[in-house]
Formats: sequence, C-alpha cells, structure tokens
Amino acid sequence: MRTWGPLTAVCLGTFMLLLDVTIVVVALPDMARALDASLSDLQWVIDGYALALAALLLGVGAAADVLGRRRLNVAGTALFALASLGCGLATNADVLVAARALQGLGAAAMFATTLPLLGAAYQGRDRSVALGVWGAVSGAAAAMGPIVGGLLTEGPGWRWIFFVNLPVSVAAMWLTLRVVPESKGQAGRRVDWAGTVTFALFAGALTYGVVRAGSEGWTSAPTVVTLAVAVLALAAFVAVERRVAHPLLDLKLLRMPAFTGVLVGAIGYNAAAFGLMPYLSIWLQTVLGMSPVTGSLVMLPLAATSFVVAAIGGRLLHGVPARLTIGVGLLLIGAGGVALAVLDAGSSWGALVPGLTLAGVGTGLVSPALGGAALAAVPPANSGMAGGAVNTFRQLGYALGVAVFGTVLTSRMQDTLGHDAAHTVAGGGASAMRGTLGDHAVRTAFASGLNAAAVVAGVVGLAAGAAVLVMVRSARTAPGGTSGAAPGGAPEGKVPATAERVTASRAQP
Repeated sequence: MRTWGPLTAVCLGTFMLLLDVTIVVVALPDMARALDASLSDLQWVIDGYALALAALLLGVGAAADVLGRRRLNVAGTALFALASLGCGLATNADVLVAARALQGLGAAAMFATTLPLLGAAYQGRDRSVALGVWGAVSGAAAAMGPIVGGLLTEGPGWRWIFFVNLPVSVAAMWLTLRVVPESKGQAGRRVDWAGTVTFALFAGALTYGVVRAGSEGWTSAPTVVTLAVAVLALAAFVAVERRVAHPLLDLKLLRMPAFTGVLVGAIGYNAAAFGLMPYLSIWLQTVLGMSPVTGSLVMLPLAATSFVVAAIGGRLLHGVPARLTIGVGLLLIGAGGVALAVLDAGSSWGALVPGLTLAGVGTGLVSPALGGAALAAVPPANSGMAGGAVNTFRQLGYALGVAVFGTVLTSRMQDTLGHDAAHTVAGGGASAMRGTLGDHAVRTAFASGLNAAAVVAGVVGLAAGAAVLVMVRSARTAPGGTSGAAPGGAPEGKVPATAERVTASRAQP
C-alpha cells in the first residue's frame, strides 16, 4: 500500500455506522426501563436507523456524485455525530427515535460514499488491498456490535453507546479532510429527488403499518390507512422511475430474474438472520435474568460461525455458482430459525445455540456472495446501481424483519397474557409482570411468542432460498468448458474488480 491514510479514514466511518446497526440490541431492556419505552418504541429505536439508511442510501449516493463525495461524507459524519449526541441525551423514547432517524440519514451519506472514495484514492493492487481491508472491517463491525453494546451498557451505561461515536466522528472527519481526495461522478447527472422521496415514504409507511398492526391489529383503521399509503407510494415510485432520465433504480433490471432473485435473497437474508435478535436479547435479559455482557455472548455462535465459514468458504467454494452458495445458505438460515422454535418455560440460553450456529453457517455462505451475484446479473454499466440496491434491500429487510417478528411475538403472547401485559413483557418489562401473572406464565408466554416469531423467520429464510435457487440460474457452460456469461455479461462466480465488488460486506446486517 502506498498510503494508508484514505483507507483508515473511510474504515473509521464505516466501522462506526455499521456498529450502530446492531449495537443497540443488547441495550434495549435498559433503554426501556430508563425511558419507560413500549415495545413499539424499542422497535423504532432499531428501525428508525435502519429505515433511514435503507430509504436514503441510493438517493444520497446520487447526490454525492453531483455535490462531491468527500464533502457529503464529512457532512454525513457531522450529522451522525450530532444525532449520536441527541441519542445519548434523550429524555424520552420519542426523542431517541427521532435522533436515531437522523443518525440513519448521516449514515446513508457516509455509507454511500465509502466505496467511491476508496475507488478514487487507490488503483491497481492497492485498490484490491483496500477493498479487502474495508470488507473485513465491515464484517467485524456488525459482529462486534452486540458485544460492544453489552460492555458499554453494563459499564458506564447505555447512553455511552452513542457518546462513544463523538470522538470517533471527529477523528474520521479530520482525517478525511486531510488525506482523502475529493471526487465526483459523471458530469451532467441529475439527482432523482422524486424517486428518493417516494421510496422513503413507501419504506417508512410499510414498516410503520406493520408495527401498528402489532399494537392495534391488522384490520384497525390506522394500520389499513398506513399500508394503503405504502401501496400508493410504491406506485408513485414506479411511475417516477419510468420517466426520469437518471433513475435511482432502473426498473428494466427487475426484468432480469437473476437480479430480482438476488434482491429477494438480500431482503430475506437480513430479515431471517438478524430480525429476531432484539427479541432474543430481551428474553435473555428480562426473562432469564442475564446481564448485558453475558446476553451478548450468547449471540457469539452466529457471528463466530459466520466468520469461520466465510473464511473457509472463500477458498473451498471458489467457482461454485452464487446461486448455490446464496440459495443453500438461505435455506440453512431458515432451518436455523425453525431450530430456534423449541423454547418453553424451562428453557435456558443453551436452547438457542443449535439454531444460531446453523444460521451462522448460512450467513457465512450468503453474505460474501450477495454483492458479486448482483454485479454478475446486470450489465457492467449498472454495477454501482446494483450494489446500492443490494445494500438498500438488506437494510430494508432488517427493518421489516424487526417489525414483522415483533408483531408476531406480541400477537402470540396476547392469547395468553392479554393485550397490555403482552406488550409490557415483550418490551422488556417481564420482571414487573411476574408478581401479577406469575413467573411461569410470563416464561411460557414469552417462549411461545418467540417460537412463533422464529418459525416465521425460518419460513422467510426458506422461501428466499427457494426463490434464489429458482431465479438465479447458473451460467451455461461455454464451449471449451469455461463458464459462460451470466445475464449482464459477467461470468458467474467471477466478479469484475470494481469498487462496488464488496458493497455487501461479509457479515453485516
């Protein structure tokens, strides 16, 4: 490497923004007690960030091509830092959720510009080294999130989950301004603001409607109206994308079954693999009485297994079609979800290990292959759009998974405990309800709700895996035994060496 400065600056910001996707999971029970937060509040603490990141990623990336990538990266980091301060100082759940959404906006500006900045700063072998380091840092951030969150929550307190971002943000901004060169996209490109707004409205309304369904029912007026808004926003987005000169997502790409299959795999992957984690954390801490640190360590089988499989699989599975690695990986994640649905009133944390380990194996297969499969499915000119779309759908899948599984959890618990008690227990208030309902009733109801949510997560993973196996067809063998071109011209399993190659990092949610 000629110089490590730009890579260090970019990796600082990337590590921080991806850490914040999962770092709050272990802190949810403490947040609920400190802020008197409900289950829906806790869902939005997670989804507010993930949704803003998903909904704005493509639009902000296009804006960065016009306004300057370094400029927008630094502005996004500054906003992320200010929002982190707001999160740490929040006096109620509404302020925390609003600050988390602002964090997501800043994170979108940072994430959308990281790879283009690296692509402009490095060439040749140095670029390959930089992208490899960036991918490793991205995977480490997601895996370390729950553990770092547990240490900070049990130590100085959950607010330091956000305060710790301040010095890191300052360092990242200073280093970026000092060593990272400015770069822009092609001249004459215009930002699709209408597409950005309509997609954000669709994603937000859809997730909000699912969360409301958990508290008010699927047939309630607020739920129906919100979901109707989501449908109208999606229709508006499609209409806009058909007419603009520079769309966020070229809808013609969706006519390619391979690309559509990868997007289905992306949204199903993050939902099935990570969407249940917040509720497992609440169960471990409030029902089983584990500390934040020990509760976070229970999640290690998933993270550790995924890293080992990704490292070994990269060598042993070279040349295996992405259709198989992604499809089989998703089937394993789905099987892991079903394997988690074995809880009862007497279950301990050990009951989670087989399912988490199985899901970890699937995660190690899927995550490294998603980005490459997306690029192989589209023409080279659309590689940046394909990479951004995969990241967008992954974060949207995480947000929807948290919303859907929370709704399933509370719906099942309501059958046993009643509406208000179910939401209190699921929101981290299990200890408060033990005196009224009895310890056995609380344990039974929570276990039943988690089982139902785990089965749904498993079905999502299995369905996404089947879709990938059907839609992402293997390239035909060309004369001479070489792999033929996948739709879009890139040989399957051989991804062009572009900056977008690792857009979907190894183990991030």
